[in-house]
Amino acid sequence: MKKIISLLLSLFLLINYSYSQNRKLPNITLKNLEGKNINIQDIDNNGNPIVICFWATWCKPCVKELNNIADVYEDWQDETGVKIIAVSIDNSRSSHKVKPRVNTNGWEYEILLDVNSELKRAMGVGNPPYTFLLNSKKEIIYVHNGYTEGDEDELYEKIKKIK
Repeated sequence: MKKIISLLLSLFLLINYSYSQNRKLPNITLKNLEGKNINIQDIDNNGNPIVICFWATWCKPCVKELNNIADVYEDWQDETGVKIIAVSIDNSRSSHKVKPRVNTNGWEYEILLDVNSELKRAMGVGNPPYTFLLNSKKEIIYVHNGYTEGDEDELYEKIKKIK
């Protein structure tokens, strides 16, 4: 039984990994904190890497991850030109908490609101935190789900490899 579960888990991870590699972004429009519409396909970073982090105000690992990245974000930008986009998956009942959370933590990320989970579904996101790394062609080249202390270091190593 353990072998079957292990085999199924390995197969799932392989399919998920294969599916995520070199995928393009979907044609979905979200709002930023100022209420401006932003089509996710139009995000740009002048050929530099882009990281999209799905998070929620109620998700403690998400907030921890974004806080830890915030501590080094300026250095990451100086060294690689990376841009981080934090996509809140808070629904319409809790989305009013996003801006205060961002301001309290002093996050300098571009923040987008996915209140209907449209982008979340289109990108196959499970539970947050869920992180995507995009190359200069805006292809998804790395996906990570969950957060434990130090995961940001692994992400940064991936960023440096594509720069």
